[in-house]
Amino acid sequence: MTQSRTATAPATKHLLTGIVADGAFKVVLGAAFLLAASPLDELLGVSAWLSAASGIALLLGGGIEMKLARKRPLRTYLRLMVTYDTGWVLTALVGYLVARQGGTAGGEVWIGYQTIAPLVFAALLLKAAPAR
Repeated sequence: MTQSRTATAPATKHLLTGIVADGAFKVVLGAAFLLAASPLDELLGVSAWLSAASGIALLLGGGIEMKLARKRPLRTYLRLMVTYDTGWVLTALVGYLVARQGGTAGGEVWIGYQTIAPLVFAALLLKAAPAR
């Protein structure tokens, strides 16, 4: 049994490192959105307030994700992270396709996702049962 504990401990440590890194990425992205709200307005065709709201949502979501890293089951984190990242890729693809077709809502789709998804992610983490 000692052998399985030894094999599991490094895997758990790497997963926790990944979870904290994911939360830190959201925090850095959120800070960038706040600092660059006006340039993002032009680049993505969104209102500066939406970029700023997205920045705040990412800061909150990433901070909660890091804070709860050891307090929630890894399985819960992994499911939420896969779902979040899948949505991120899909909304980026939709945003790109809308922009490529000449539409103006591509940036709003992507930034809108960045505003809503981190808050949903954080709410689900807060609601999840604590790790044993």
